[in-house]
Amino acid sequence: MTNLHFPRGEYDRRLNAAVSALDQQGMHGVVLFRQESMYYLSGYDTAGYTMFQAMYLGVDGRMALLTRSADRIQSRMTSIVPDIRIWTDRENASPAEELRELLRDYGCENQTIGVEYHAYGLTGQRALAVNAVLKDFCTLVDASDTVRLVRLVKSDLELDYVRKAGALCDEMLAVSIEHTQPGNTVKSVYGAMMQALMAGGGDPSAGRWPMGAGESAVFCRYHTGDEVIQDSDLVIFEPGAAYRHYHACMMYNIVTGDIDPRYRAMHESCVDALESCQALLRPGNTVGELYAAHANAFERGGYATASLAACGYSVGIAYPPTWMDWPMIWADNPQVLEPGMVFFMHMILLDDSTGLSMSLGETAIVTQGDCERVNHMPRGVIQV
Repeated sequence: MTNLHFPRGEYDRRLNAAVSALDQQGMHGVVLFRQESMYYLSGYDTAGYTMFQAMYLGVDGRMALLTRSADRIQSRMTSIVPDIRIWTDRENASPAEELRELLRDYGCENQTIGVEYHAYGLTGQRALAVNAVLKDFCTLVDASDTVRLVRLVKSDLELDYVRKAGALCDEMLAVSIEHTQPGNTVKSVYGAMMQALMAGGGDPSAGRWPMGAGESAVFCRYHTGDEVIQDSDLVIFEPGAAYRHYHACMMYNIVTGDIDPRYRAMHESCVDALESCQALLRPGNTVGELYAAHANAFERGGYATASLAACGYSVGIAYPPTWMDWPMIWADNPQVLEPGMVFFMHMILLDDSTGLSMSLGETAIVTQGDCERVNHMPRGVIQV
């Protein structure tokens, strides 16, 4: 196993925490479908979750993987899973039935078994198949949050990877400022930033970066097509960097030409909102309090109607299609902050009445005291 990115003791710690959660929730075992959970607990690293793939973890600590032949070697070389089983691609194959037989071997019949339903690899069709074959075999419960909550607080080793992702973000920021020039296309800037990410030893991020100029500067999602940056323009950026699949993200705008005073005022309000949130990113506060700080700042600035209903989320291990993880920062979210949690907080203004937008976002670690910013956005408007 030459492709593990943590020492065995780190995996043992994670497995013990997950097993403890299973015991507390009264489960005999859990069937995991999120690739993030598999990577976290075992090191298993693949894109094969787009097909049927499941990992079992029992309350006794035993672990098994059901996957396809394409991952036969990779699963062995990137994980500590001792029992790897292959379901064969063929017409009318039933991997759900093979999962049931795996569970039978682990004494799951007539037991309470959790299923990680909130997983991009577990499509609705596959979930129906799993439910059908296990209906009379065991009692199923939704365990979508069981491993997620264990993952929410990162270890020191994990935080080192988050910091490396943050440093890559800072490098990409510098590249974007260099390449955002009138006459260049947005996609050419994207490419230069991606080159910096790869040259720095990073991974492609789990989501496509929202970037756009001109009318597209109000988009909050990636879009196809391209724009030529104009002499007097606003370009929006929301890139993320990954290192060993651990993410850091950022959000900002670059202005070409003279700065419209309205942009400056919106940016100042974004700075106020971000710094108000970062001041509360401390143990004991709740995620809902972060959102309230964001909302109050935009209310002070006169931009309440231009703000959004969420202002960030947890980040860490992520696989495509998104780097977004739970909890989301929205009103009244009761999740209590603890040291080792990591949040990307973005302050976004989209003003429908003027067609103007402005944004500012950073990733930070919750510590015992002030939060630790892992990337560093300028507090003034970026102008080229």
